[in-house]
Amino acid sequence: MKIIPLSEGSFTVDKSKRFVRFNTSTDDLQQRSAGSLLVEVQPFVIVTSKDVLVLDTGLGFEENGILQLHQNLINAGIQPSSVTKVLMSHLHKDHAGGISKINRTTNSYEISFPNAKYYVQKQELDFAFEKGFPSYVPEELELLKTSSNIILLEGNGILENYIRYEVTGAHCPYHQVFWIQEDGEKIFFGGDVAPQLQQMKSRFIAKYDYDGKKCMELRKQWWQEGENEKWTFLFYHDIKTPIYINEK
Repeated sequence: MKIIPLSEGSFTVDKSKRFVRFNTSTDDLQQRSAGSLLVEVQPFVIVTSKDVLVLDTGLGFEENGILQLHQNLINAGIQPSSVTKVLMSHLHKDHAGGISKINRTTNSYEISFPNAKYYVQKQELDFAFEKGFPSYVPEELELLKTSSNIILLEGNGILENYIRYEVTGAHCPYHQVFWIQEDGEKIFFGGDVAPQLQQMKSRFIAKYDYDGKKCMELRKQWWQEGENEKWTFLFYHDIKTPIYINEK
């Protein structure tokens, strides 16, 4: 399987949930508001023998009228129209902004990957509209209620015998994670329950998680399993290490 990180850049984010671009070479984190976190925003594309998979969809920013996620795919030699599945860990705005984009002619939202099926937990979608801004942007998600592209999942399961999904909660109540397995290789995407390499190696409880203790325990569990089975980990918010193979 071929894995390509689709980095949208580095950002700081504080309790306001506003993502502000950060240049790691020139900007000073100490000049940002107290408690700001420095994160990468980094969807992934995985090319398998069956599919072109996009894992989460970034902030949904545009450059010169083109969705940044689309441009990143094109830069990687992949046409957005070739994407067949979009796997969503959850619908927070930094993960779901690229689900849809604005059609400038009609001034309305349309699905960003019209040839793909989007896989979203039904309860997560319901919760997004219940909770709303600033963590979620409901207008960007409205199409998920009606589009034929959307597959609403309920609980755990397996897609086409090689993609396993599991609802973990932990970061938000209905967060899900994915394992993609093909030809003896196992790729793990833990979304915001396992967002950075360093978090896998240390035990701590984050205040921004819905259930920080569960996040901590799951990271420990996955790290041990990944070491035994040589998983390839994908870290959505890691500035330095987006892909890591855990092996003894």
